[in-house]
Amino acid sequence: METATTAVKEVATNWNSIAAAIAIGLGAFGPGIGIGMLAGKAMEAIGRNPEAAPKIQTAMILAIAFAEAIAIYALVVALIIKFV
Repeated sequence: METATTAVKEVATNWNSIAAAIAIGLGAFGPGIGIGMLAGKAMEAIGRNPEAAPKIQTAMILAIAFAEAIAIYALVVALIIKFV
């Protein structure tokens, strides 16, 4: 009976690891795409209007920080799935 219980716990641990990997993978995919698009558009804007570079750069850094926060939330969810 003990070996069956141990096997069930082992399978559950394996599924938790897979679920955590999927959570962080999908959770990092969106912000990664968003940050790439954001930086590309900011560089285009600075190329068209170099005088506005400080204002564009400030807004870009702020938006990147917000996008990165979403990835950090995904990391927290993955850690909760893995260890709880």
